[in-house]
Amino acid sequence: MRRYSLDLADLIEPGRVVYAGRASNREQLLHDLASRVATLLNLDAQTICNALQAREELGSTGLGDGFALPHARIEGLDRLFGMFTRLNRPVHFDAIDGKPVDLVFLLLIPPAAGSEHLAALASISRHLRDNAFAARLR
Repeated sequence: MRRYSLDLADLIEPGRVVYAGRASNREQLLHDLASRVATLLNLDAQTICNALQAREELGSTGLGDGFALPHARIEGLDRLFGMFTRLNRPVHFDAIDGKPVDLVFLLLIPPAAGSEHLAALASISRHLRDNAFAARLR
């Protein structure tokens, strides 16, 4: 199995960082993220939102400690795509610890992606679980 090493800088760039994001619930947040991403990628926002919501139905991507990692495979992508959002007010996300979420890293995955998306998920999770790193983001 090939191992991939990814840094967050490999997944996002300054135009994909949203500070002071606003949402009143998880569904609104996913819809807002899908709309922002659709504009950047010239893809259909509803298709992206549906894929994100379908993934959430399998189990919440709220990983605890105030952060979530919504992700989904999206037709039309040819590479991993990431976006980070820091919310003004935390939202309920059905996180595993029951706490609301204020840090959100969205990851969109091309249909043909191999194990590199697992490395990306692990890298993002590792960074956001680092208390000092999360505090700087907040």
